[in-house]
Amino acid sequence: MKFHTDYLVFNTKNHREYINITDDVEKILHTSGIMEGMILVSAMHITASVYVNDAESGLIQDIDEWLEKLAPFNKNYRHHRTGESNGDSHLKSLLMHHEVIVPVTKGKLDFGPWQQIYYAEFDGRRAKRVIVKVMGQ
Repeated sequence: MKFHTDYLVFNTKNHREYINITDDVEKILHTSGIMEGMILVSAMHITASVYVNDAESGLIQDIDEWLEKLAPFNKNYRHHRTGESNGDSHLKSLLMHHEVIVPVTKGKLDFGPWQQIYYAEFDGRRAKRVIVKVMGQ
C-alpha cells in the first residue's frame, strides 16, 4: 500500500463561502500515482467542512440558507463568553461534517454522475487548511 499527503490552503474573502475543490483533489490524486484505493479530504479547522454534493448554484444557496436557519448567528451562545464570536460557525461545521472519503478506481475519483467535493468555510477571511491523503496502490 502506498500513501500520498498534500494540503490545500484557503483564505476566503467572505465569512461564509462554498468552494468546489474537485479539480484540486483530482490533481493531487494524479500526482500520487495511485490507481486503486481511497482519498480522504478533511478540513483541518473546526469552523469549516468538506462535503460531497451537486455543483448547482441554487442548491448551494439552499444549503447556506438551511444552515443559517439551523445554526443562526446568536450573540448569546455560551461559546461567545470566551471572547469568540463564531459559535454558529462551529455548529454549521458539525451539521456538514469535516471530511469525506472518496473511492479511487482506475486512477479517477469514483463518483456518481453529479457528485463534486466542496470545501465550506463558515468563519473565513483567514488562512485555513484541508488535508488530502491518498491511500492505495
